[in-house]
Amino acid sequence: MDLFFDSDEKAFRDEIRSWINENKPNERWAPMDTQSGFEQHRAWERKLFEAKWSVPNWPSKYGGRDCSLIEWLLYEEEYYLSGAPGRVNTNGITLLGPTLFSWGTEEQKDRFLPKMANGDEIWAQGWSEPDSGSDLASLKTTAIRDGDHYVVNGQKTWCSRGAWADWIFCIVRTDPTSERHAGLSYLLVPGDTPGLIRRPVSRLDGEPAFAELFFDNCRVHAQNLLGDEGAGWSVAMATASSERGLNLRAPGRFLAAANRLVELYKETIERNPLLSVAIRDQVIDAYVNAQAYRYQVFQKATMLMEGGALGAEASYMKLFWSELDIDIHASALRMLSERGELIEGAPDAEDNGSWMSGYLFALAGPIYAGTNEIQRNIVAERVLGLPRK
Repeated sequence: MDLFFDSDEKAFRDEIRSWINENKPNERWAPMDTQSGFEQHRAWERKLFEAKWSVPNWPSKYGGRDCSLIEWLLYEEEYYLSGAPGRVNTNGITLLGPTLFSWGTEEQKDRFLPKMANGDEIWAQGWSEPDSGSDLASLKTTAIRDGDHYVVNGQKTWCSRGAWADWIFCIVRTDPTSERHAGLSYLLVPGDTPGLIRRPVSRLDGEPAFAELFFDNCRVHAQNLLGDEGAGWSVAMATASSERGLNLRAPGRFLAAANRLVELYKETIERNPLLSVAIRDQVIDAYVNAQAYRYQVFQKATMLMEGGALGAEASYMKLFWSELDIDIHASALRMLSERGELIEGAPDAEDNGSWMSGYLFALAGPIYAGTNEIQRNIVAERVLGLPRK
């Protein structure tokens, strides 16, 4: 792995840095998971798309720039370092998008990718069920073929962006007699399908970041099946690899948070020279670990560009970034003491409460994309080769 960027990569980084700083909004928007904030962030996706910055790593045919994986990582770094708005279509662009490239027909790519890139269609993830979280193979939602349609019945929960999204990508059981991984299929469901009921689910901060979805004889056209019927588990594992690996959580967001943490420490130590040495050490550890994750991801990106594949290694990457995210934000809250408990909008909240909101979001990291307990099992069995028993 070359630790230095070439002239094209440097020029790419300078271009996105310049554009994002000139075009990012100056005012703070409503939270993304409120209806008004959702639409503000959708408009931002469209602005990014018009300048070909919404999906720069995609082919130009679908609104991208055909940039390399290294350039995309630089894009992510500059994006988060700039403090630009969060991406409301992360589920689509970073999870479903790569899955469509691998498993979708040409017709499906042409149908879904452009509207995903320009923000016209925002996606939610419909995988977990009340009794099927990390044990996804135990799901019970059925989709029975009836002519040109599937009739979907069941319930999904913890659907991120599910309250307002236009589409949901679901895993369903198309063979009701099957068990575990067999008989599952990957179905793309319009959010306005008759019989689909949404019930928003609030986070600790009160924002409806999730939703429960209830399917009551929902008819979904068979052309929305991604992959073959019964191949849903294989398709889902492709999505899961993106969710656990570098697609969903590139190092840019953690580098930006670690840099903010260092600046917060400098400001705090000036006000309180007696600040605990232990907090200083936590700040150093968080900053060093963010840099270590960056180099690890660049190494993996180089491997992928040379024809390699990211398999079970995505699980230990997920372990690392999910715990790093908590460590960064917990260190900030320890420094802020009682001020760190103030939420967004409170008059004296540090950085408008972003440390607390970031901490609440980080707490979910060890749970989504497969719990960290499951990831440790995967690392033990598939990476280290340890016996199951």
